[in-house]
Amino acid sequence: MSKLIYILNGPNLNLLGKRQPEIYGRDTLDDIEKNCRAVAEAGGAEVALFQSNHEGVIIDTIHEAREKACAIVINPGAYSHTSVAILDALNAYEGPVLEVHISNIHKREAFRHHSYVSGRADGVICGCGIEGYEFAVRHILSLLG
Repeated sequence: MSKLIYILNGPNLNLLGKRQPEIYGRDTLDDIEKNCRAVAEAGGAEVALFQSNHEGVIIDTIHEAREKACAIVINPGAYSHTSVAILDALNAYEGPVLEVHISNIHKREAFRHHSYVSGRADGVICGCGIEGYEFAVRHILSLLG
């Protein structure tokens, strides 16, 4: 399998840069992709970035990753706190999984403090802004050697 890292983004992350910039900043998904692509290429890997507001599409993409990707970086957005189905899909994936949240979910509303995805993730990065994605890609590269 090639060194292809899937970067999955859940609901409302298509609005990065426009939605609640006081929480999520002004950077966009395009900025995340550009930054992660540079980190990955420096480490001899590639990234493919996906975003969906639909749980089933995210699950289908995780299933696709079983055959195509050596690792997954996922920001499930609000599905972190509600989706056992995404957890189950990730449990069927055999490579490394890093969970990323732009904001510190532990400093926000109480319902955001629990993430189902964290039960499968090999690492969780939160509160580091969009740099969290780059940290995740770097960590995956170190795991892959």
